[in-house]
Amino acid sequence: MAFRVDRRTWLTGAAAGGIAMMAGRAVAAPFVSRRIAVTVRGAGRDVLLIPGLASGPGVWSGVVDALPGCRLHIVHVRGFAGLAPEGNASGPVVQPVADEIARYIGAAGLMRPAIVGHSMGGTLAMMLGLKGLASRVMVVDMLPAGAAMVGGTASGMGFLADQLSGYLTGTAAGRRTLAQIVGRTPGAQGSDPDVIAGALRDLANIDLGPQLARLTVPLEVVYAVGDDAQMNAAIADRFRSAYGSRKGTMLKPLGPSGHMVMRDQAARFNALLRQFLAAI
Repeated sequence: MAFRVDRRTWLTGAAAGGIAMMAGRAVAAPFVSRRIAVTVRGAGRDVLLIPGLASGPGVWSGVVDALPGCRLHIVHVRGFAGLAPEGNASGPVVQPVADEIARYIGAAGLMRPAIVGHSMGGTLAMMLGLKGLASRVMVVDMLPAGAAMVGGTASGMGFLADQLSGYLTGTAAGRRTLAQIVGRTPGAQGSDPDVIAGALRDLANIDLGPQLARLTVPLEVVYAVGDDAQMNAAIADRFRSAYGSRKGTMLKPLGPSGHMVMRDQAARFNALLRQFLAAI
């Protein structure tokens, strides 16, 4: 990316850097990314919070004040919830975003923070955990295979997802459908349809299940259940089967709740999260 720096800007920056060096303290450069933005709140133990598909930092609003003693790094994927798409405007989304969060962890000097992710953010949290970048991982209402959330498999739904992505972004009817879905999803307003479609396509092709045995840090999965006992038993079976290859995974149902567990059951979710982070 080409850029220009005028003489005055360069001299001002050099002077500021020199003053900081003489004062004996380092000045961290701001993190700039065309894939994500990160907001930091609080002080203490480092915790990354990653929202889900089409969501922004607002989904964690009930969590922020419930975690004293933590420095929260709240990720916002560009193209979701009002941010311009920039680098996520076309092509793959999920893997490049995971790589960029990994770059942020290094740039911010974080030493294996706890990582908490909801939905697509749960996929990202597991991907970062598999890179050895987390001290512990909490996944909120997400299976290792994105396609499994709608009863499919990565091998069976990958092609369909590619076709669906084209429909949602390449036809007027598809874009109207996607706009309606976004309009009904809390916190998703202002999300870019192309980024959503790209992320959906990626998720349909990702299956982290075979890799989970390599995840050596504590893994906790909080998942939503409803009021129907028979349905809840089926949901529990699905999560046990999906995470069964990884010994020691803690599975915790929470409900009655929809997909936004941290909103629908805020007090109970926050209690689980505090307990999860207490071991850091």
